[in-house]
Amino acid sequence: MADPRHVLGRAAEAAVERWLCAAGWRILARRIRPTTGGGEIDLVALDPSGVLVAVEVRARRSRRAGAAAASVDARRVRRLGRALAAIGPMSRWPHAGLRVDLVTVEPTDVPGRWRLTRLPSIG
Repeated sequence: MADPRHVLGRAAEAAVERWLCAAGWRILARRIRPTTGGGEIDLVALDPSGVLVAVEVRARRSRRAGAAAASVDARRVRRLGRALAAIGPMSRWPHAGLRVDLVTVEPTDVPGRWRLTRLPSIG
């Protein structure tokens, strides 16, 4: 049986991908792990202005575990920045810069619905 956290994480990443695409973003890669820089990038995307963005997705099943954004520490942000910096220069995708964003996925008062919030430039 699959770990419920992985099931939640994959569902959250799919929801974020649909949400960003609807806003004009282009998803270029999913769950990419560069050989240098460390860490895994949940989504690599081009935002509407052409910036290459590492998107970290953090989900919460309930509010009891605290805010999703609080689970991302400075060490994780640095690791994401290094991973993006490792793929940026050798990227086959023309881009106008690099950025790390966080998208939180948290429950609403309506069962089965999530609130998605993008926090740009976290790193």
